[in-house]
Amino acid sequence: MGRLTGIRRHPVKGLGDERLEAVVLSAGRHVPWDRAWAVAHGKSAFDPVKPEWVARRNFVVQANSPELSRIACAYDEAGGRLSFSHPALGALDADPGAEGERIADWIAPVAAGSGPGPYTLVRLPNGGVLTDVADAHVSIGNLATLRALEEIAGRKLAPIRFRMNLWLDGFAPWEEFDWLGREISVGAARLRVTARVTRCTAPAASPDTGARDVEVTKLLHAQYRHTDFGVYSQVVRGGEIAIRDEAGT
Repeated sequence: MGRLTGIRRHPVKGLGDERLEAVVLSAGRHVPWDRAWAVAHGKSAFDPVKPEWVARRNFVVQANSPELSRIACAYDEAGGRLSFSHPALGALDADPGAEGERIADWIAPVAAGSGPGPYTLVRLPNGGVLTDVADAHVSIGNLATLRALEEIAGRKLAPIRFRMNLWLDGFAPWEEFDWLGREISVGAARLRVTARVTRCTAPAASPDTGARDVEVTKLLHAQYRHTDFGVYSQVVRGGEIAIRDEAGT
């Protein structure tokens, strides 16, 4: 058995992560408020009149705008407000329902790599999410695998680079790939591991400087002949999970 060491969500696609101590997972659903919003650029195919899931290229994302890696973002569920901070942009606290334009304008100075303006804060109806894949999922990272990658890179790599929902420890490096098609328990929940996560250039960006300083995909391919890191899973039995909960197959 291993342990759950990290729970993270990303309220706005591509903009920082929020650390949680505990969360309640529901069968067939994502981590609550994970990727609930995204910022569409001026050439986006996202239609706010008929909102449907569209691919990542339609949004402002870290893979194309590495300076986004320095944004911190959190969502206050009780107050219904998003808070942001960035070393150059300062801080912002806003209601995403009433002040979406204000949020989009705040992000604009570091968004151009993803596409031209105007920028628009968008979301899907009925609790839909704007993740990179359309199916609701929970992503899982293995800290032992991260440490193995750090050895190859010759430096520490902040977990935020990989934007996973859950981080587990106490397993062998790359053991998570053996879980494909199997169920694992995390606290009171059970999740079925469905696929490996193929990485893009997003993890190359430093959350400290906003510059691409580690070519993660090149390191993975050179050492392992693939560019996968982490796994996707689907919640098959809901329940509360919390930091330090046991996890295992």
